Amino acid sequence: MPLSMFWSKSFLLSRLFLWLMFICNLLGTIYGYIWYGNQIEDTINSHPLWQVVFVPDSPTASLFFTITLLYWLFPPQSTSRFVNGARMIIEGLAVVTSIKYGIWAVSMIVAGNMQGDPLQWEHWMLMASHGAMAIEVLLYARFMKAGVWAAVLGTLWLLLNDTVDYTYDVFPWLSDSLMDDLTAVKWFTYSLTIFSFIVGGLALRARKQT
Repeated sequence: MPLSMFWSKSFLLSRLFLWLMFICNLLGTIYGYIWYGNQIEDTINSHPLWQVVFVPDSPTASLFFTITLLYWLFPPQSTSRFVNGARMIIEGLAVVTSIKYGIWAVSMIVAGNMQGDPLQWEHWMLMASHGAMAIEVLLYARFMKAGVWAAVLGTLWLLLNDTVDYTYDVFPWLSDSLMDDLTAVKWFTYSLTIFSFIVGGLALRARKQT
């Protein structure tokens, strides 16, 4: 069996594999929101309520991709502009946010470890799951309906998220060893947004129509 089969359209879009991907991403999304539970509670108690939307970054990215998987499992019967537009926006969000936060989480764990934070089993699990977020959207981008304009909208959301995070201090909690590098983390985060747009936009531009 050739290895190329595992990233072929027939394999990736088979209903069995789509269901497996959906279940894994749904469980990961739920776990992600639970992981952010303390920060969400703290934000609700000490910040304006509207800011809580910008707290759970990775699980929201995973949620966008989980919804995207539903489009393949249950293709919309309507061909209206609203339905198609909503799908493309969600797909665009899924691509750029998953690339960004997948790479960001791995980078922060590695950076913390380089400054003395010991790696626990949770860190290895988080690096594997977040790395998978970036890889899976790149594998599936070629089958999406979204175009580059959807990636632009997704990037605007990321830039807004970055600005709220570092203006109002609702960025994902960092290890103590990284707090003295907060300015560097901030600009790395903004740079990663642009990188995610470039990579995600190229992946969507090269997509194959389903």
